[in-house]
Amino acid sequence: MSEIETDAARAPVRQGPIYRIVRGILRPLVHLVYRPVITGAERVPKHGPVIFASNHLSFVDSIVIPLASPRPVQFLAKSHYFTGTGISGWLSRTFFGAIGAVSVERGAGAQAQTALDQGRRILESGAAFALYPEGTRSLDGRLYRGRTGVAWLALETGATVVPVGLVGTQEIQPVGAKLPRVRPVTVRFGAPIDLSRHGPASSGRARRAATDEIMAAIQELTGQEPANRYNEAPPQGALAKLADRVVPRERV
Repeated sequence: MSEIETDAARAPVRQGPIYRIVRGILRPLVHLVYRPVITGAERVPKHGPVIFASNHLSFVDSIVIPLASPRPVQFLAKSHYFTGTGISGWLSRTFFGAIGAVSVERGAGAQAQTALDQGRRILESGAAFALYPEGTRSLDGRLYRGRTGVAWLALETGATVVPVGLVGTQEIQPVGAKLPRVRPVTVRFGAPIDLSRHGPASSGRARRAATDEIMAAIQELTGQEPANRYNEAPPQGALAKLADRVVPRERV
């Protein structure tokens, strides 16, 4: 990789004028149609790096949070939303870029670290960044155990964490639905959390304790039943599903 390419990869991702235009149009429109109940917005710091750590119930969560937030916010989105061809591909790239999405390859290992580095660059630029500690949507409505990447970002950058509780978004666009429906939705911004007392980002114990504190704050906002396990891909095959019910999987 050339020096120019390296510098470009390390540069913070910034929101352009299209983001501001679309957000300016969509916010009042969504408020008019859906009339969302938004509480705690005054708690969100007006300046400096902020992590919105939210529960995850629906595809539309990544649209609801930027439109409910009192300040611009960015988040990571699957790369295939940005790589399509033709008119549909252009519309997808334009829309997701306009609502603050940043393309990233999903996966474990190096890909997961690349995603965290993207988030770190956004936060180091002083912006707000939203993510889902559960990793993927909850299909049964329970709140799953948080992955520690959110704590690593907060402890590594010094960003303030604002827990976010979403209620009702799964009814707007349930799994399998192609079009959104008009349903009540509530967005609750919790009190900012300073996680620095847990220790450095290099400490696994600090990351775990900080993540658990974040998830407890989210659960308090949503009232969801804790699943007390990670949100994994559904087991494949009848025997695997039976085994999963008898001996639920857990990861330390």
